Amino acid sequence: MKNLIVSADVLSKLQSKHGVSKREVEQCFENKCGMYLVDDREDHQTDPPSLWFIAPTNQERELKIIFILKDGNVHLKSAYPPEPEAVAIYNANGR
Repeated sequence: MKNLIVSADVLSKLQSKHGVSKREVEQCFENKCGMYLVDDREDHQTDPPSLWFIAPTNQERELKIIFILKDGNVHLKSAYPPEPEAVAIYNANGR
């Protein structure tokens, strides 16, 4: 994914804390079935708004992907296995 921007700090956190690789994030974008949802929680609001979705990797590992769209690029904020509450929200509003 040419327009995916992942900072060194985010990549380090993904790998050490969540065991997620950049390639898995790319696979989730490729396998996405549904819409992006806006993260409207007060303590997570950004400008431009943070968007998120849940999708599987090619190995069927579901991940929650959080990112910002800016200047035609996707700036990754985080990616990790979703909590049940996030899955329920995405199933109800994003799929």
